Amino acid sequence: MTRAEKQRVLITAGAAGIGRALAARFHSAGALVAVCDMDAKAIAQFQADFPEAIAHVADVTDEAQMEAFLSDVETQWGGVDVVCANAGTGGPAGPIETLDYGEWQACVAANLHGAFLTCRWAARLMKSQKQGLIVLTSSTAGQFGYPMRSPYASAKWAIIGLTKTLASELGPYGVRVNAICPGAVEGPRMERVLERESAATGRSIEETRQMYVKGVSMRSWVTMEEVADTVEFLASKGAAKISGQIMAIDGHTESLVP
Repeated sequence: MTRAEKQRVLITAGAAGIGRALAARFHSAGALVAVCDMDAKAIAQFQADFPEAIAHVADVTDEAQMEAFLSDVETQWGGVDVVCANAGTGGPAGPIETLDYGEWQACVAANLHGAFLTCRWAARLMKSQKQGLIVLTSSTAGQFGYPMRSPYASAKWAIIGLTKTLASELGPYGVRVNAICPGAVEGPRMERVLERESAATGRSIEETRQMYVKGVSMRSWVTMEEVADTVEFLASKGAAKISGQIMAIDGHTESLVP
C-alpha cells in the first residue's frame, strides 16, 4: 500500500476520537494535516502534540467558523488532497415521541450539515485540481434501523445519500467520494452512548454492551486504529478506482435491534 506522503489532509473533529486517530496516522505517513474541533482543550493538546499542523477551534455547524478554518487551510496549502468529513454527535436516545426537537436538530446539524459545509468547500477545490478524495463518516446506523436512536440514524443514512450523490457529481473531475461505516468503536464516545441508551431503555450498561457485541458476527468491537487502516487505504494509489462505496468497518453487523 502506498503511504500518504506529502498529501494535504483535512479532518473535521480531528482533535479527539476517530478524528485524532486519522490525523495521527496521516501525520506518521508524512502528510500535512489540518484539523478543526469544537473542543478548545482538545485542540490545544493536539497543537502541542503536532505543532506543525493547522488546528482551529470550530463548530462544523457554524458557517462563519468553518469559513475561517477552511480559508486558512486554503491560504496556507493552496489546495487539499484528502478531506475527512468526520464530525458528528450521538444525539439523544429514546422513543421518538419523547425526543426534544432542539436535540433532534442539533444531532442532524452536527452529523449532516457539518458534512455539507465541509464537502461544499472541498468540491470546489478538488474540481479545479481534477483530483482528490472525500471520506464521509457514516455509521452502521446508516445501514440499519436503530431503535431509540432515530436522530442519529436519520443523519447517518443521509450521509450515505450525500456520498452517493457527490461521487456522481465529482467523478467526472477525477474526485473520489466514499463513506465509512464504523460499528461500535472502542473508546469514551461509545461509553457515553451506552450510558444514554441504558437510561432510555432501562437495561444495564453491561446488558447494552452485550447487545452490541452479539449483533456483530465477529463478536467484537472496532478500534480506532482499524478505522484509520481503512481510510489510509482509501487515500492510497491502491484505491484509485474506489469511489461511491459504503465501507463498513464493523466485523459484520447483523442487526442493531436488540
